[in-house]
Amino acid sequence: MSQYKVRKLNKPINCTVEVPGSKSITNRALLMAALSDGECRLNGVLFSDDSRFFLTSLISLGYIIQANEVENYIIIEGHGRDIPKKTGTINVGSAGTAARFLTAMLSLSDGEYVIDASEQMKRRPMLPLFEALESMGAEFAFIEKNGHLPVKVIGAASNGRTPKNEVSIDISESTQFLSALMMTAPMLKSGLKINITSKKTDGSYIRITSNMMRHFGCEVRHEGAVYEIPAGSSYIPETYQIEPDVSAACYFYAAAALTGGYALVKNVRFSSMQGDMKFLEVLKKLGCVVTEEQDGISVKGPEGGKYDGIDVDMNDFSDQTMTLAAIAPFANTPTCIRNIEHIRLQESDRIEAIAEELNNLCIDIKKGKDRIEILPGEVKPGVVKTHADHRMAMAFALIGLKVDGIIIDDYECCRKTFEDYFEVLEKATRE
Repeated sequence: MSQYKVRKLNKPINCTVEVPGSKSITNRALLMAALSDGECRLNGVLFSDDSRFFLTSLISLGYIIQANEVENYIIIEGHGRDIPKKTGTINVGSAGTAARFLTAMLSLSDGEYVIDASEQMKRRPMLPLFEALESMGAEFAFIEKNGHLPVKVIGAASNGRTPKNEVSIDISESTQFLSALMMTAPMLKSGLKINITSKKTDGSYIRITSNMMRHFGCEVRHEGAVYEIPAGSSYIPETYQIEPDVSAACYFYAAAALTGGYALVKNVRFSSMQGDMKFLEVLKKLGCVVTEEQDGISVKGPEGGKYDGIDVDMNDFSDQTMTLAAIAPFANTPTCIRNIEHIRLQESDRIEAIAEELNNLCIDIKKGKDRIEILPGEVKPGVVKTHADHRMAMAFALIGLKVDGIIIDDYECCRKTFEDYFEVLEKATRE
């Protein structure tokens, strides 16, 4: 596996960077564009492993797509409720969004398909979504393990059938299950009523889905545990601008906190709809100054990179758990991150991965089923295993800015969402 030795900084970071478009918004936009009634242009698109698997899957299904990776745009010819090819095989790789969204799309169609995936994605939870779609009329034949990809799908609209327009689902393992049902609801002429059976009924990524659907002309009604997309809904062809990825921006903001430096990420705005904007509030509590400037949002770290730990519920912006965990050993007091049980079911068991890698660097932790507490300590040099998890690779690289001898193993797994992250980090630390 490839390794990357992080260059220790001997002074506060001082950088201005650009990050790719949001993966979450890119893949939602791709789905809505495909289901729209005409040509859509998407600007600011993220090109990474995840989005490329989504794109190649759509191409395999017969969609005509023009992609420009230099200017970061895509033009896609939407086909409304009708998927161009009625049979075929797609491979979603390790992309959770592609896996959940395209499974719902194919399950509500009138075709028959096979959905394949990487070994990592085959382990991730899908059963609640399969059960919900089956209740609407889809049929599944699991090829390896029940409730997991790969699977053969017979769409609920096959052979002239009409999919049911009401469904119940538990979203405690992943809110992507709900987003998948919401976004594919316009495929049903009769609309769709979704009843949430879990304690969790909302979340930042669900709100992104709702906002984007409304932008594409589709109304979403939400009250309590019920989401409803009215009969006759459809997506209007759009030119849509994808926001920069706030999840990616937060690594550089955290670097400012860690070193007592300054980081500006271009084109990030307080108006962003991404849930990871809440991490900026965490940084403020660590003593950072957060400012929206002409070119984007900047973070100025506390003097000398000195800050106390924090006790925080990160359920709604849990992608930043690894980021906070990486800078927590350098705090003056312990850091406790709560209500994050669902991250055990993502690219890795992220609570166990954090605990293992911090322990290997001689940092003491306490962990529970849904939380982790990180104690301050002296980080020792060592090799950080990424567990094939892009966020472990990117977040734990921050430790190397303070400690010489930190090596990130299999660092190229960051290609999943930010393929040139280490090049951007290298440049940022030389400015």
